Amino acid sequence: MTATTPVHGQNFFAIDADLHAVIIGRQPDQLERWRATLSDFGAWVGGPLDTEAVYTDRHGRPVLQPYGADGALTNHIAYNPLWTEASRDIYRRGIVGLNYGADPASYLITFVMGYLTSQSDVSLHCPATMTGAVAHVLNRFAPDAVRDAYLPDLIRMDGETLTAGTWATERHGGSDVGATQTVARADSGHFQLNGLKWFTSNVDGGIAIATARPEGGEAGSAGLGLYLVPTVLPDGTPNPMRIRRLKDKLGTCGVATGEVDLTDTYAVEIAPPPKGFKLMMEALEFSRIHNAMSAVGLQRRALWEALAFAVEREAFGATISTYPMIQRELIRMRVDLDADLALAIEAAHAFDQAWHTDVTGGPVGARTWLRLVTALAKYRTAENANRTCRAAIELIGGNGYTYDFVTPRLLRDAQVLTVWEGPANIQALEVMRLLDQRYAGFETFEATVTRIAEQARDRHADLANSLTTAMATCRDAKDLVTSSDAAAARSARQLMHAMADLLAAALLVEQAARDADGSRKALIARAHIPETLIERTPMAIDASDDWLFDHFEELLSPDLAVLFKH
Repeated sequence: MTATTPVHGQNFFAIDADLHAVIIGRQPDQLERWRATLSDFGAWVGGPLDTEAVYTDRHGRPVLQPYGADGALTNHIAYNPLWTEASRDIYRRGIVGLNYGADPASYLITFVMGYLTSQSDVSLHCPATMTGAVAHVLNRFAPDAVRDAYLPDLIRMDGETLTAGTWATERHGGSDVGATQTVARADSGHFQLNGLKWFTSNVDGGIAIATARPEGGEAGSAGLGLYLVPTVLPDGTPNPMRIRRLKDKLGTCGVATGEVDLTDTYAVEIAPPPKGFKLMMEALEFSRIHNAMSAVGLQRRALWEALAFAVEREAFGATISTYPMIQRELIRMRVDLDADLALAIEAAHAFDQAWHTDVTGGPVGARTWLRLVTALAKYRTAENANRTCRAAIELIGGNGYTYDFVTPRLLRDAQVLTVWEGPANIQALEVMRLLDQRYAGFETFEATVTRIAEQARDRHADLANSLTTAMATCRDAKDLVTSSDAAAARSARQLMHAMADLLAAALLVEQAARDADGSRKALIARAHIPETLIERTPMAIDASDDWLFDHFEELLSPDLAVLFKH
């Protein structure tokens, strides 16, 4: 076998057979309808966008030019031409706009676009994520006049899209949005905001939604309203605000992230207290799904880079992909990718299921499942993105640590995914809320895993039994963690970890039972379950993994089929 294709320049959609299969398992009609669009998008991501990402990160990062030639405050941010063109192109291709119009695509399709985008440029995926989130909030929740005035500019597909930001973070509060100190003062049919927003990505996009507390409002999240802040006023003049500086960040260096002083800044009310906080959480829930998609996209690219290197690199007289320790690492990366892709797609599909029926969000059960699977997916995929990107560098070696390879940027970008839209502890708090009897989140979780186990039992009894055993252990853990406030405070994150691993395992088993030829997915599930659900001694680990090496090429077959020809 000889390598014929580098990673750069590939059609990232066309070569991803596992992506096709998992979409077919949830929305086959949407895949067929939008296949050509996704294929065109995948070719753009693998070629021009990948070129832009390298240039922007290394040579063309945004620069704040706060004042014009006459000394007036302009808040201008200069971007390189490749970024500017790519930013126009991603919206022309419909990453937001396809969800609107007379015959819209499902949200799953545009979430998949985010997955593809992040294989080349997480920095560009970030503003697209927030633009989609703000469009969702305006479309579903804003007063008619606000929606009609601002939504069309966010969903247009002519290259002139306004992009958006979500301004919730403040210096003193961080994830505690309820501690917001920005004040909203009513003024002749609109509001004026005064305060400091501390971490505002896509700071000059054109539109932002911001939390603020009306004058005299009660403390905490119940006292917050939600406001739309345009960069330009209705009369065409700049909205009074000052970008203090751009953040000097570890990763995602292409997107401008700033600190913004709001000083009598014009704003339009989207929702008064107590609804403001809830609607910001609706935006962040949307973004959390994109966060999961981004994490899986980074895993996908890291695996590709590592495998492409391993099948070419010779050391100690053989190609390194033939060595068991290398094979074990590549298999682990592949298994994590399959499990996390299934989990992220489940969250995206849950979003469609919860919102396709009516403006209130569909049945209560659908909303609970959306919130639960989103928190689990956001947590697990972000953790694994860091692990996989780090592993790719280690496998490639010293070269993987240099910018001759994409891997250093993948690792830097992956780190933000554990922080964006709430770190792991925030996701654990969300999971704990959903386990309350008001939501019956664990009952929904258990019913889902049990259903999958029973459906798989005829074809894969061993996998079904593993799910049943793990479910009983997880139920015992839930009972312990929810037995007291002290237990919840100590162990909520561990319970979330167990639930995320179990749901990912169940979704892999579901794929194995559903597919006409589920043998490879069954192998993936059998590799995943001992790794995540079963406690093993060191000797048991060695013995139980022997079979993996006999199936190396089968487990990696979709990737090897693209990288090699026989």
